[in-house]
Amino acid sequence: MESFERLIAQVTGWFQWLVGASEGRAGYDVTRWVFLRALGIIYLIAFLSLWVQIRGLIGSQGILPAAEYLDELKGYLGPERYRLVPTVFWWGASDAALQAVCLLGAACALLVIANLMPVPALALLWVLYLSVSSVGRDFLAFQWDVLLLETGFLAIFLAPGGLAPGRMAGAGGSGPSAIVLWLVWWLLFRLTFQSGLVKLTWGDPPWRDLTALDYHFYTQPLPTWTAWFAQQAPPLLKKLVVVVMYVLEIGAPLLIFGTREMRLVACAATVCLQLGIMVTGNYNFFNLLTIALALTLVDDASWTRVLPSRLVAGFTAGGGSGGTLMGAGRVALAALVLVVSAIKFWDNLSPRTSVSGAAAGLARWVDPFRSINSYGLFRVMTTVRHEIVLEGSNDGATWRAYEFKYKPGDPARRPGFVEPHQPRLDWQMWFAALERIETTPWFEPLAARLLEGSPAVLDLFATNPFPDAPPRLLRAALYDYRFTTPAERRASGAWWERRLLGAYAPVMSLQPVPR
Repeated sequence: MESFERLIAQVTGWFQWLVGASEGRAGYDVTRWVFLRALGIIYLIAFLSLWVQIRGLIGSQGILPAAEYLDELKGYLGPERYRLVPTVFWWGASDAALQAVCLLGAACALLVIANLMPVPALALLWVLYLSVSSVGRDFLAFQWDVLLLETGFLAIFLAPGGLAPGRMAGAGGSGPSAIVLWLVWWLLFRLTFQSGLVKLTWGDPPWRDLTALDYHFYTQPLPTWTAWFAQQAPPLLKKLVVVVMYVLEIGAPLLIFGTREMRLVACAATVCLQLGIMVTGNYNFFNLLTIALALTLVDDASWTRVLPSRLVAGFTAGGGSGGTLMGAGRVALAALVLVVSAIKFWDNLSPRTSVSGAAAGLARWVDPFRSINSYGLFRVMTTVRHEIVLEGSNDGATWRAYEFKYKPGDPARRPGFVEPHQPRLDWQMWFAALERIETTPWFEPLAARLLEGSPAVLDLFATNPFPDAPPRLLRAALYDYRFTTPAERRASGAWWERRLLGAYAPVMSLQPVPR
């Protein structure tokens, strides 16, 4: 607890410096413009990616129907349900409503990209993405989903006011809020620093002995064909890369709150790390979002060296600060974010301790809004790759497999690139293979939809082996997968070698299965 109090004292000291600083941070007008354009593009990607699959995931004939979920909650949550599950879908969660929210989100993202009504557009984007996240359950419970919500929430207070602020605000404007800009840096620090530190504090052996990359390239959720080549690298080189990763994730974030030059180094280190991850893995919009956050560390003087002169020439002091009321709101926002994020930061780094009291109660109260979060990707390295293969049959003798669009299945199929799109069922199948069917509540509904022949769910698959009518029987086999060696690949042409482990689930049917 004393260590937590020291952390709070340090954060409070930073906050006091911010309150004393100018409300308008000069020299970051171009930075704000670049960041908001990037965030608009990422929101556009997120909503369009979800739009093409939302019916199969949470539609009326989907795996986890949102309407049924909300109907169940109405029965026992009462009026408190609007805070515990904040979503516009309380007023209707039909398939049309789900898709309309995705399209409206894409339209608002285009407004942000065009710099039209940025504040109301960003506010609506946050509400819409929170709405789908609240009803998406397992399919929208990834760290990048809450990272987008937290980033988008802060962006509302960072954006310039007005209907069409453009790039030139006139001599009377002020730069982006120093307090909110610092909160964005604090978010980037927590994201990167925690992701590195938890790999050590959670005591996972592969991270401790630097052998994590011996497993990572083939056990990650959606490998790429480049990951096959990376897997062939010498073990010593892979250990060296892990050491570099620790430097970039733990050391570089410490430079964020230093001098201008230190911030530029932190930005370059973060961008290089994210580009390195993108080369060998599919992590949808997560890498792009982290890069967008890192770009806020670059000041206008640096942007003028890399952007066309005619683009940056129009910047003076972009957007007003919003007056005293907005300034007071930003101070209140900072106080809330700092207290809640410090609690989550401490709990994540010290899993055997927890913070109690009023501050912890405040953190629990704001949790449903998913906008002040804890981070820490890959704190435990997966050392085996298990895959579930779904197969259907009409006679119990001949079985045909349902091939997924992106996750490993046919050993001969080359792993591909799919980012920035996220195939959410493919991702969840990776998690399901690491657990038992009893701890995967969406698996049996998925099986039922396949036995029913739900078109929305079948659209999530690459092939439908039963185009005329759904199968009478369905089974799930569990395989162990690994990348082939160069010699094996030359001999067979396959990218994967797989070995049957047994049944993941018993044979399933909508009618009693004869014995």
